[in-house]
Amino acid sequence: MTAKQAVQPPKDTEPGIFSRRYAAASLTFAAVMFLTGFAALAVVPTLPTAAQDLDGVSLFPLVAGSFVAASLLGGVLGGHWADRSGARRPLALGMVLSVLTLLVSASSVSIWQLVIGRFVDGLSAGMVAVSVTTAIGQSYPESLRPRMLAMLSTCWIIPSLIGPPIAGVVAEAWSWRAVFYGLALLTALPALALVAVLRRAPAGDGDGGPVVPDLPPAEERASRPPLFVAAMLSLGAALGQYGVSGWDVRHLLFVVAGVVLLVVFAPRLLPKGTWSSARGLPTAVLLRGLTSGTYFTVEALVPLMLITERRVAAVTVGVAFTASAVLWAGASWVQGKLLQHVARHRLVLVGALVMAASVVFAVVGSFSGVSPLVAMVAMPLAAVGMGMLDPCVTVLSLSHSAPDRLGHTTSAMQTNMNLGQVVVLGFATAALNVGLAAGTSQLGGYAVTFSILLVPPLLVAALAVRARND
Repeated sequence: MTAKQAVQPPKDTEPGIFSRRYAAASLTFAAVMFLTGFAALAVVPTLPTAAQDLDGVSLFPLVAGSFVAASLLGGVLGGHWADRSGARRPLALGMVLSVLTLLVSASSVSIWQLVIGRFVDGLSAGMVAVSVTTAIGQSYPESLRPRMLAMLSTCWIIPSLIGPPIAGVVAEAWSWRAVFYGLALLTALPALALVAVLRRAPAGDGDGGPVVPDLPPAEERASRPPLFVAAMLSLGAALGQYGVSGWDVRHLLFVVAGVVLLVVFAPRLLPKGTWSSARGLPTAVLLRGLTSGTYFTVEALVPLMLITERRVAAVTVGVAFTASAVLWAGASWVQGKLLQHVARHRLVLVGALVMAASVVFAVVGSFSGVSPLVAMVAMPLAAVGMGMLDPCVTVLSLSHSAPDRLGHTTSAMQTNMNLGQVVVLGFATAALNVGLAAGTSQLGGYAVTFSILLVPPLLVAALAVRARND
């Protein structure tokens, strides 16, 4: 072998995700995911303050629920669009909308403008969530996609640690509007960069050819529900959330209309037997809705009570959000690494009991003679329960699915997660308003509401065995 031959570089050196060929796309996706996570985790703790400032505390459940209702529609819209023409356009539009909706919310002069801002934000979040993975599939060869997805997952770690506390400090030192304006400013440049990157020709597969996105099987695409069904569900969820914000004939009519739409159209998106807890996949999908609904309601109403009734500083509530994110991740790691040999349905049982305990803390912390910090414990404790059971519910759901139906199962789980959030929050809000109408004090109304929230996690604990995969 000659010296010249000895120093020749290898012929088949595969580029990495930060090589010259993919660096622009990788950095842009990372920046977008970081800021998306930062915005998602920073906005939520400021919403109770915004609702109070806009004299719309009674409509706060609509502010929170409109995001969920719209994300259901946005996810289906983005999925259908991506199936027809690829994920680049819905992803780009979703990012542009995310900037615009932050500006709409920041400039709110009424609670209804804030509701509209959150609704559009839900649309954009749903579109981004379902199209980002496909966009990566179009931009990277198959060998690089796992690395890119893993890198994007790590982009949520720092936002979960610093997002809520920083938002709380900004809201206390300046105003909640500064949080929205600042996030819009931070997100604008990466959003424009993403649009520019997505306009380029698709990256090659390593041999110079274009990357062909992995589309679901034709049978699965044909079985997907029409966009009209998702639109009716979103409308029903929004009508229901508005209806439970008051207690008169007009609001009752909105509740009835919302419930009718949910009852008529929801079964078309869910496995048969979901609401009757049929064994296997239907029960697993049902558990996802009950648990996510409980957690979402605790995360919405506990901060609202702490800020508006117990006068807890927004920055302190932000610390609770950070603790929740960290403990969720920690509990998820424990169930996946240290408890991997324990039956999944048993871990669902344990997680549900932990969530029930968190609701008890919320109830006790709503009494005026008890420190508000007791109620604050409910948020991170509920996150521990979710971190324990949520991955297990996912594993159980997928274990009951045929390989060519995994996409359909994932869609059903996502749909029932959103429905669970809307329905449980709606029931909790209705209970709160009924209590207030009956003459109960504000804190007494919260105590009754949180007591009702004990039902879903206890129901999950009782039904967990019906989702077992043996």
